[in-house]
Amino acid sequence: MSERTRYTTGNGAPVPNDDASFTAGPRGPLTFDNWRLFEKLAHFNREQIPERVVHARGSGAFGTFRLTRDLSDLTIADFLQGIGKETPVVARFSTVAGGQDSADNLRDVRGFSVKFYTEQGNWDMVGNNTPVFFIREPSKFPDFIHTQKKDPRSNLVNWQNRWEFWALHPQSFHQVTILLSDRGIPYSYRHMHGFSSHTLSLWNDSGERVWVKFHFKTNQGIKNVTDEEALSLDPAHHQHDLFTHIEKGEFPSWTVKIQLMSEEEAKHYRINPFDLTKVWPQGEFPLIEIGQLELNRNPDNYFAEIEQVAFSPSNFVPGIGASPDRVLQSRLWAYADAHRYRLTVNYQQIPVNRPLAPVNNYQRDGFMAGLGERREGESKEGGQYSTTNFYPNARGEAGAPVYDKRFQEPPLPLEEQAWVGYHENMDEDNFSQAGDLYRLFDDGQKDRIATVFASTLQGVTVEIVERVIQQCYAADEDYGRRVETLYRQHADKRIADFV
Repeated sequence: MSERTRYTTGNGAPVPNDDASFTAGPRGPLTFDNWRLFEKLAHFNREQIPERVVHARGSGAFGTFRLTRDLSDLTIADFLQGIGKETPVVARFSTVAGGQDSADNLRDVRGFSVKFYTEQGNWDMVGNNTPVFFIREPSKFPDFIHTQKKDPRSNLVNWQNRWEFWALHPQSFHQVTILLSDRGIPYSYRHMHGFSSHTLSLWNDSGERVWVKFHFKTNQGIKNVTDEEALSLDPAHHQHDLFTHIEKGEFPSWTVKIQLMSEEEAKHYRINPFDLTKVWPQGEFPLIEIGQLELNRNPDNYFAEIEQVAFSPSNFVPGIGASPDRVLQSRLWAYADAHRYRLTVNYQQIPVNRPLAPVNNYQRDGFMAGLGERREGESKEGGQYSTTNFYPNARGEAGAPVYDKRFQEPPLPLEEQAWVGYHENMDEDNFSQAGDLYRLFDDGQKDRIATVFASTLQGVTVEIVERVIQQCYAADEDYGRRVETLYRQHADKRIADFV
C-alpha cells in the first residue's frame, strides 16, 4: 500500500490531530495556542463572498422582548431586571446549508438568532431551532458544512458526503435524529422553537455564576411538513409567511424560558454540561419562564436591515457570559471574524448593528469608519474617540474613555490539574439521548424517520450504510430494525427496477 498523503496546515506543517483542539482538560475551554484551529476557521470564513458562508438564506423582523420574571438575583444584566421591562430586538431565521439561491422549505436545521438592544450594549442570542448540534469539536465545523454544501465536482447535493461525515462522527447522531424526523422541515419560522443550544452563564453583583440554557417556545404551536408536502410550498414560503403575517398585524411570539445549573452541579453531573450534542433533562433542570418575545415590525429595507445584520455569540453584556463549551468558544472568535471579512472591520457601525448604548473606544479607522451619526454620550461618529488613540492616557478629565471594574466578569472555572493537549471526545455517549428522543415518537413518526433514513441512504456506499444502521441500533433496537428493513426494501426495489 502506498504512503498516504500527509495532511498539513497552510505553511506545510504536518497536522498531528484534526479531531480535537487544545483544551484545558477534557471538559475545559480552548486555549489561545490553537493556531491550527484558528487557521482552519479563518480560511473557512473567507471561502465565499458576498453571501454568508452558512445561514445565507434567511428572513427577519423587529420586535420587543418583555420580561415577566425578575432575574436580578442571578444577573446584573439590566434588561433581565424588573418585571415588565421591554427591550427592542431584531431576529433573523435561516436555513443553514443552502445559499441565497436555495429554497426555504428544505430539510435542514434553522438558525434562530435574536439581537437584544439593551441599555448596556447589544446581546446576541445566536442559536438554532434545535437544542443540540452535529459536533462537539469546533475543528469539525468547516468539514461538516462542506458536506452539506454542493459537491465540489458535480455542484449538486451529495448524500454520500453527508452520510459519510455523520457515520464517521457518531457525535452527530442525536442531531441527525432530529433533522430526519418530522422536526426537520418546519412549516414556517413562526411555527418552530428556538434554542441557545450552547450553555451560557449568568452572573450577579456578588460574582456568583450559574450555567444557563435559553429556550424560545413558539406560541403559534409546532407545525412541520413532510418532504412531499414541502414540495408543494413556494420556495420562498418562509419569507412570505413571516412578512405577510406581520404586515397584517398577526404578530408571532415566543415564550422565553431558561434552564439553570449551578457550578457545583456541573462539576459532578453525569454528562458534560458543556457538550453541544447533549440536552439537559428537563425533569432535572426544569424550564423557568422569564419573558415574551414578539415580532411586530417588518424591515423597511431588507438588505440594509436583515442582509447586513450581524449576530455574534461574542456580543455579551454585563451579567451574561460564556462557558467552557468548545464550539461556543470557537464561535466567540469566528463569527465576529466572518462579519469583519464580509461587512468590513467596522460592521458594528452599520445602523442595524449599532447598539442603543453609547460606544466609545480607541479602535481606529478602517473601511467604512464613521458610518453612523454621533449619539448622545459618544465622543465621535462610530464611537472612535478622536482626541487620542491609545490607553492608558492622562486625559480622563477631558472625556477619554476609561474602563469600569464594576462590570468585571467572575473568573471562568477550570478543571483541577488540567493539562493542555488534545483531549478527544469521539467515544463519549453519542446515542442514549437520541434513543430517548426516538422513544418519544409515535409509530407514524417512527415510520417516517425510518423512511427518510432509507431513502437518503440509497446510493451511499455499503460501508457507510452499515455504520449508520449500527448507530441506529445503538440508540434503540426498534430504531435500527425499522431503518434496516426499509433500507433493504428500497434497495431491492431499485435492483428490480433496474433489471
